[in-house]
Amino acid sequence: MTQDLYTTKRSLELNWQQEYLKAGKYSINMSTIDKKIQEIIKEIIATEFEEDMRLTQAQKAKPQVSIAT
Repeated sequence: MTQDLYTTKRSLELNWQQEYLKAGKYSINMSTIDKKIQEIIKEIIATEFEEDMRLTQAQKAKPQVSIAT
């Protein structure tokens, strides 16, 4: 899931760059692309946080093994 978001982000960045090369300056289309990139970044952060929380919870849920001597 995260990899797909990074791919989408990179694609939007390339679109932004193409718009800049076409216009030679910052345009309204680039502003729209910037907003989409910001949304994707927020999704990436949220997804990575959720994945990290799941890993942390899984590690805490592992049974503790103690060897009685």
